[in-house]
Amino acid sequence: MKAIRLHEFGGPEVLSYEEVPVPEPKAGEVLVRVHAVGVNPPDWYVREGLTVMPAHLRPAIELPLSPGTDVSGVVAAVGEDVDGFAVGDEVYGMLRFPGFDGSAYAEYVAAPASDLARKPAGIDHVRAAGAPMAGLTAWQFMIEVGHDHPSPFQEERHRPVPLGAGTTVLVNGAAGGVGHFGVQLAKWRGARVIAVASGAHDAFLRAIGADEVIDYTRQRPEEIVRDVDLVLDCVGGAGSSRFLRTVRRGGALFPVFFGEFDPAEVARLGVTVSTSQVRSSGAQLAELGRLLDDGTVRVAVDSVFPLAEARAAHERAARGHLRGKIVLAVA
Repeated sequence: MKAIRLHEFGGPEVLSYEEVPVPEPKAGEVLVRVHAVGVNPPDWYVREGLTVMPAHLRPAIELPLSPGTDVSGVVAAVGEDVDGFAVGDEVYGMLRFPGFDGSAYAEYVAAPASDLARKPAGIDHVRAAGAPMAGLTAWQFMIEVGHDHPSPFQEERHRPVPLGAGTTVLVNGAAGGVGHFGVQLAKWRGARVIAVASGAHDAFLRAIGADEVIDYTRQRPEEIVRDVDLVLDCVGGAGSSRFLRTVRRGGALFPVFFGEFDPAEVARLGVTVSTSQVRSSGAQLAELGRLLDDGTVRVAVDSVFPLAEARAAHERAARGHLRGKIVLAVA
C-alpha cells in the first residue's frame, strides 16, 4: 500500500510518499481501507519533532513513522475479540490519541475498535474524516470529558461548564477546526454564542449558529465583551489571558492550546482556567455522529488534497486562517 512516512523531523518537505506493507489487525483491532484522512495540528507537531511541547513532556518518538490520527473508511478485516463491526462497515475515528502511532496517512490502517464509530450516513468520507479530533476536542472541553485520565497540563480534573438558555459562550478562533465545532455545540446546548474570527468568516459563522461575530482585525473582543460564562480559546498562547476580563466572576476560560496566565490575576477575577487533553473515544464519536447525521452539526472543509500531496496540505496549514478542516483524499 501507499503511505506517508517521516524518516527525519523538519518541514513539510520531510513527508515521503512510499510503498509499505499492509498492516495486520491485532486482537481488538480492525483493518480499515482508508477513504479520507483528517489533518490536525499534532500531525505537524510530530513532523517537527514536538518542539511545540515543553521538553519534559515530549514522548520518545521512533522513526520512521506515518503521522495522522483521523480516518474515515470501510472495514476490510476484523481481528479477534472485536464485536460490533463487520467487513464492509463504514467507520470513522481518531486513532490511539494521545499518542503518535495512529499511522492514519495511509491506504490501510489497523485501528483499535474502541476508537471507531459508525460513519454518519448523512455525510461523506471527506467530512467524516474532518470530524474526529476537532469534534472530540470541542466535545471533551465543553460537553463531557468522558474519561478519568489525568491531564499532563494541570493537576485538577477538567470540568465542562453547564450550558443552556441564559448562558453566553465566546469562541476565539471560531472558524477553525475546533472552533467551528465549539460554536455549533454551544448553540446545540442553547447558549448564546459570540464568535471571534476575521471578518471574512462572518457569513459562515452566522450560518452555523453564531449570534454575534467579532472581527478581531477591527475590534478587540476583550474591550467590548463582558460577563460571558465561558471562553473557549482555540488560539491560546501569550494572548489568551486577555480574555480573562471578558468572563464573569465564577465563569471559565478554556484554552485549547497552551495559554499563559498570572495565577494571582486569575484568583482576583474569580475565573476558572482549565484545559484538558483530548483522548480517543468511539463512544463519544457515536454521540457526535448522531448530530452530524441529522445536520445539527456540520463539518466545514477548508481544502482537500490527495494523500500523495500531504506536503501541500501541511503547507496550507502553515499559512493559517483555515475555515474548517484540511482533509487528505485517499484514492
